[in-house]
Amino acid sequence: MATRTAAEHRAEARRAYDAYLAGCPARQLLDRLSDKWVTLVLNALADGPRRYAGLSRKVAGVSQKMLTQTLRTLERDGLVSRTVTPSVPVRVDYALTPLGESLLPVVAAVKEWADGHIEEVEAARAAYDG
Repeated sequence: MATRTAAEHRAEARRAYDAYLAGCPARQLLDRLSDKWVTLVLNALADGPRRYAGLSRKVAGVSQKMLTQTLRTLERDGLVSRTVTPSVPVRVDYALTPLGESLLPVVAAVKEWADGHIEEVEAARAAYDG
């Protein structure tokens, strides 16, 4: 059995999508999914397609620039689809793709956990800061 170098181990791990390695594609995806706007936009689309303005209203506090960037990256990653309907004015709808729907239970669970445990977290913060 041949001995492998550390570089060979890293290369093998990279091929196996080891998210603990900085250059791993899975790590890049985890970085994207951990963005607060991504989580909120995916949850906002859970009930069905929405227009841009509807998403902007639902996700309070997101700037036009951040919402546009978030939607573009989600579309690029195959999690959200963008449908343009020719009309006056042009209608653009955003919806979860099947891949995005498969991620929804995970991000919905994180949102529900945050909603259900915020008081405990705030108490822990107060105790830590005090």
